[in-house]
Amino acid sequence: PGMLAGGVAALTIQALHPLALASVWDHSNFRGDLLGRLRRTTASVGGSTYAPRAQAEALIAHVRRIHGHIVGHAEDGRPYSADDPHLLTWVHVSEAYCFLQGYRRYSHIALPPAAADRYYDEVRRIAELLGARDVPGSEREVFDYFRQIRAELEYTERSRVILGLLAQVRLPVPAAGLSRDLFLLAGNALLPDWATTMLGHTPRQRRQARFAARALWSIAPVFRA
Repeated sequence: PGMLAGGVAALTIQALHPLALASVWDHSNFRGDLLGRLRRTTASVGGSTYAPRAQAEALIAHVRRIHGHIVGHAEDGRPYSADDPHLLTWVHVSEAYCFLQGYRRYSHIALPPAAADRYYDEVRRIAELLGARDVPGSEREVFDYFRQIRAELEYTERSRVILGLLAQVRLPVPAAGLSRDLFLLAGNALLPDWATTMLGHTPRQRRQARFAARALWSIAPVFRA
């Protein structure tokens, strides 16, 4: 539950970076198969995290080959490349942050002291193998990173389209329609305040997110079964 809600939160944050969003907009079939896109991303993240080293390295090499063909120009004319170290760092940090917040919020096992810093230090190795550079390796460094990159972020019409499609996706979980709404709201509960402000979330939406967070924590064992 924490990883699924965290994944929703990561996608939401990532939709705020125009250059990262442009590569998905131009080179992905998300409009026709968003769930398939999410499955492939989940498999890649899970495999590079938990698989044996040789299998993880093969997955990373596969992703790098795909990234090598993804180039173009954003709406404002700026060039982008999926293997741009700066963008790779952005995607990694937003994912790692949201997965950690998902664990903290929805796991019934408390995170040990200093585990967050160890987590960031370990998973940055994957990002570096993918081509990212200057990857934060501690919680403090992640917070500093977000403060620095916020000037590059923007909530655009493309962001609205992506998030609108996400709100309609049928998740592979029990009671798919109800669960989707629960996980979407529970994902929103993981967002940092600056992101919810940028997204224009109303006080009512924030209350709904907090309610969903409490509900998901209560029923999380159902989804783990």
